[in-house]
Amino acid sequence: MSVRQALFDRVRPRLFYGWVILGVATGAVFASGPGQSHTFGVFKNAIVTELGITTTEFASAYALATLVAALGLSRMGRLVDRFGARAVLLGVAALLGIACVGFGAAVGVITLSLGFMALRFLGQGSLLLGSSNLIAQWFHTKRGFAMSVMMLGFAASMSLHPLIGQWLIDAVGWREAWFWLGVLTWVLLLPLITLLVHDQPEPLGLQPDGARPRHGHDDGAASGKTADTAAKGLTLRAARRTGAYWIIAAGIFTPAGLITTLFLFQPSVLAAHGLSSAVVTSVFTVSAMSMAAAMPAVGWILDRSDPKYIFSASLLLLAVSLTGITFVDSATEATLYAVLFGINNATNMTFFGYMWAQYFGRRHLGSIQGAGQMIGVIGASLGALPLGIAFDVFGAYDGALRMLAILPLACAGLALFLKAPKLVD
Repeated sequence: MSVRQALFDRVRPRLFYGWVILGVATGAVFASGPGQSHTFGVFKNAIVTELGITTTEFASAYALATLVAALGLSRMGRLVDRFGARAVLLGVAALLGIACVGFGAAVGVITLSLGFMALRFLGQGSLLLGSSNLIAQWFHTKRGFAMSVMMLGFAASMSLHPLIGQWLIDAVGWREAWFWLGVLTWVLLLPLITLLVHDQPEPLGLQPDGARPRHGHDDGAASGKTADTAAKGLTLRAARRTGAYWIIAAGIFTPAGLITTLFLFQPSVLAAHGLSSAVVTSVFTVSAMSMAAAMPAVGWILDRSDPKYIFSASLLLLAVSLTGITFVDSATEATLYAVLFGINNATNMTFFGYMWAQYFGRRHLGSIQGAGQMIGVIGASLGALPLGIAFDVFGAYDGALRMLAILPLACAGLALFLKAPKLVD
């Protein structure tokens, strides 16, 4: 008997094993930090200064690399469908550590772009894809709550990775800092995924949410809302023929780009408003705490209401965040903005994993999530460029941020027309 099976056998009589899966997925989302914008934001000034590049070149390298990285996520989703999330996550974790080590060796725009590409594809893209797939497979009626808890890992990363990054920069320089971020990634992920992860509950004689099978048999059919079995759902091609797919895609694409923009340029925007470095850094921590506090409530509401209204409200909140940061001129206002932005992140991050499974089922979920993640990462690749250009041309960010707020307002209106398609076996 393998160690993994032995651990499962010890846990099963005591609690639903999906909670263990949720813990691992939450840790994996935290470990995606080296591929996330809030970490790059701390390193931006050091990289720009040492490599002798402009803000536009930095933003362009980030945007192009993120765009290219996005193109592989659809394929990654198909790999999840074929081999399971566990095998994919193991490979991604090993490669992400290598990518961190390699990023510290960047010597110019080209190598910087390649480093961005690897970190964004593996961290921001593939780790979140595999983690959200696991949660969608193990939970159905509690999916919103589970997704929101999983994204607490992102809140923890948003709080800790900028602090860890800045501490490492001060202690060993930005290049060696990336070596230690890679080591941390391996230590966090490889043992957990190897020993604890199982792809789906049904092969283990379990049901999503820990529901009891009908008549006491482990036949994969559960009563009531838990009848969301692994064999039910639309193909990616069928999903793309529905209006719901494109409304969700627009609602994922837009915040992915604009939230990335805020993470990457938030320190620079607030510094340009005259705030101290201590206040600027604290915004990440306050946002993370606000996000962590709001997430369980977001998941609870999603499991008990029509998600299209929550989806629309989250997009409206993003428009408020984009506009609000342009009026921040004091530590008090920065704190208020940070709280608002944290709540905004609690809603939007939960939707990344929630919407595709909820509207299109589990049968081909890897492919659909991969395509959806690709859409989100493409949005992330394009969002930072307008602000980089705005700063180099006008020397300020505020006007561009206010203009960009129009986009989530439009998507919020579209979200009200969401209609769930009929799923097939």
